[in-house]
Amino acid sequence: MIRNVVVGTVKDGVTVDQMEEALAAIRGMSVPGVELTVVTGVDLGLREGNANFAITVDLADEDAYRTYDSDDEHNRIRRELFAPISASIQRIQIRL
Repeated sequence: MIRNVVVGTVKDGVTVDQMEEALAAIRGMSVPGVELTVVTGVDLGLREGNANFAITVDLADEDAYRTYDSDDEHNRIRRELFAPISASIQRIQIRL
């Protein structure tokens, strides 16, 4: 199993509602032929310097990850919802 982990910071002035809209789009997406387990959240602010949001997506294997990563709707969400609000995004894929 592959876990894709994403953490991001947002630009000044971005609201929690804007972050939640983008995160809801990721949670609600489906990729034909790929089973996704998606968890998202906005930082609770318990520690100074944290990222603002996180996403984890569990996928069966590398092929499923590549299909997810190149999916048209996924890329639309990145382009239209995350790119305008994000100052930085970091990703890592790990094997579980």
